[in-house]
Amino acid sequence: MSSHSAFDLVIRNAQAVTASDTFHCDIGVREGRIVQLGLALAGGAREIDAAGRAVTPGGVDAHCHLDQPMPAPMRMADGFASGTRSAACGGTTTVIPFAAQARGQSLRAAVDDYHRRAEGQAHVDYAFHLIVSDPTPTVLREELPALIREGYSSFKIYMTYDDLKLDDGQVLDVLDVARAHGAMAMIHAENADCIEWLTRRLEAAGRTAPRFHAHARPMLVEREATHRAIALAELVDVPILVVHVSGREAVEQIRWARAHGLSVFAETCPQYLFLTAEDLGIDGSYQGAKCVCSPPPRDKANQQVIWDGLNDGLFTVFSSDHAPFRFDDPQGKKPGGQEVGFRHIPNGIPGLETRMALLWSEGVMAGRITAQKFVELTATNPARAYGLHPRKGSIAVGGDADLVIWEEREFVLGNARLHHDVDYTPYEGMHLSAWPAMTLARGEVVWDGTTFTGRTGHGRFLPCGAPTLRPWRRG
Repeated sequence: MSSHSAFDLVIRNAQAVTASDTFHCDIGVREGRIVQLGLALAGGAREIDAAGRAVTPGGVDAHCHLDQPMPAPMRMADGFASGTRSAACGGTTTVIPFAAQARGQSLRAAVDDYHRRAEGQAHVDYAFHLIVSDPTPTVLREELPALIREGYSSFKIYMTYDDLKLDDGQVLDVLDVARAHGAMAMIHAENADCIEWLTRRLEAAGRTAPRFHAHARPMLVEREATHRAIALAELVDVPILVVHVSGREAVEQIRWARAHGLSVFAETCPQYLFLTAEDLGIDGSYQGAKCVCSPPPRDKANQQVIWDGLNDGLFTVFSSDHAPFRFDDPQGKKPGGQEVGFRHIPNGIPGLETRMALLWSEGVMAGRITAQKFVELTATNPARAYGLHPRKGSIAVGGDADLVIWEEREFVLGNARLHHDVDYTPYEGMHLSAWPAMTLARGEVVWDGTTFTGRTGHGRFLPCGAPTLRPWRRG
């Protein structure tokens, strides 16, 4: 920093947007942190003129999958380098992917392996959720409590997928650890037995094209599992966060739980606002494999239900659930180089880079949600849910200088413009009315509106504290 400069960086003329306010200010940054907000701040060694544009906190994408170990021949297309590059270019400055425990593996070994995969690769800051697939007595009594204390304060529980799902008794055991140690339990709520029964019947009838993925996972299977997850959490008396809620029937269960005083938080994703079951290839085309994810997209009317939930507070968090598999790839959506039945198509779609712009353009600029609600859903609440607030998710003195300057302009989404290592985007050809003009991660410009400018290894691992969405009772 120059001896003549009060700050390393000053962003002038910002229309700053937080989860509660909008205000005009200059933002003074020193050593990667916001140190002053005010009018007519002293000079900085570097200055950026925001020219009255909206400036929001950098996004916190609290549900994304990067370089997660997969059974052969599948392999995720994005590791930490390409995944965080695409995040930065889309306005996301913190990612929380998953350290996934395999059955028979210790949870600690899964975390150590994931650190090796991330080490020195990330362009933006990152934390880890845990995936608990084998809750042995050692995991429950020793590993999980120790890892929570060390900054892994959230974990995901699956009620589906054969290699990940827990039965109800195991779910209760894991929720009990969450209650005792003040952790956030995320739950993927779909009824595995119903899905398997429907899948076998569809296969027997020769109905195996990608479109039938939606038939095997109707809203009912999400509704039942959401209801059951809520009941299990009520029994243990612990908050839960239901991830990637897709539709009206699960929403109704969450509304019921809230009306009965239960702490049930909910997340949704862009695919439930912008895709429908028809995108799974209503014509029987294998192109529909690009949009195979679980839960699947629903119908057009259901999109409005999700918008209403974002607007009225039903949804706490808006995440990408980025699960990157290349389409035309023997390690991706065509396992072994073959077009396969829907049961065998890797689940997931890419979305890290597009999440923020989709919601700003189609939510804020289209008048569906306020700018403050956008910040709450994309940055502040995920930081609070997973123990990173106020360092992340806000524009506040003492917080990291993770910022997005928005540019209102016509932007046609196309995979050629994106920075992930996936060979498609499900939103190809969509016309948006905004895109980040600049992204700053801890005071460094990592996206300048046309070019990725980040440094490999700039991203740091963040140990997470306790969730702060509500007062947490332990014991």
